[in-house]
Amino acid sequence: MQTKLDHIGVAVRNLDESIRFYEDVLGGKLIDRYRSETVGVESEIAVMEVSGHRTELLSPTNNTTSPIARFLRQKGKGVHHIAYRVVDLEVALEDLKNRGIRILEETYRINKHGRRLVYLNPADTEGTIIEYCDYPEQQQ
Repeated sequence: MQTKLDHIGVAVRNLDESIRFYEDVLGGKLIDRYRSETVGVESEIAVMEVSGHRTELLSPTNNTTSPIARFLRQKGKGVHHIAYRVVDLEVALEDLKNRGIRILEETYRINKHGRRLVYLNPADTEGTIIEYCDYPEQQQ
């Protein structure tokens, strides 16, 4: 299955300060900023573009149930996940299943940009949180 880097998700404690860093120091541009109160997400997200590459800054909106809040408590701020784009998420998931790689079923969703995504089980990825995603409404 062919993949390409889609974005890197970074857990942050202060979204406004992180946006300023990406703009002022890295020369980035804020592409979008939105909140997701979906159970299992509960985050405010700032999509930054730096030299044609995207980084999603993730800040928890619920400190008891947000997976980003849990990540910050356990590991501190920093890289939360790496997202890889595939041509067809359903085909990619079947390929993963055939290889014995499990996904976290409860993480499957479609975000506000039409991106279908799911996280792979970190027990099968050497502990790295990996997202697989596709954009079915956009041309690959």
